[in-house]
Amino acid sequence: MASSRGKAPSQRQLRIGEEIRHALVEILSRGHFRDPVLRATPITVTEVRATPDLRRAIVFVTPLGGEGMEESLSALRRAAPYLRGQLGHHAKLRFLPELAFEPDVTFEEVAKIDALLHPKSPPKGGQGDDT
Repeated sequence: MASSRGKAPSQRQLRIGEEIRHALVEILSRGHFRDPVLRATPITVTEVRATPDLRRAIVFVTPLGGEGMEESLSALRRAAPYLRGQLGHHAKLRFLPELAFEPDVTFEEVAKIDALLHPKSPPKGGQGDDT
């Protein structure tokens, strides 16, 4: 979760990121959207990273089940101004950051690492045991 300069985020960045995450989860769970993709697809907000100046928040999301990532991302990006406005009603912030939505690929990375660490072993006692 370190920034691009290798510096760890401040307590304030972490606190604001978490407050935005909770507010977005509440807003998205209501499902009051015109966009049919946002109405039909449950979206998980896994993390929000606030920039050091708190003017931008990168929101990492994944659709439930992992299907339709591109459609969900484009729908969220279209709805970003609306979500930012709703954020003003739910989060107690002096300044509302711009929202940038990015896919969360953490689950895929974990699955790859798990597959490398725990390869599937061939079945025992099958054919080909003619020694």
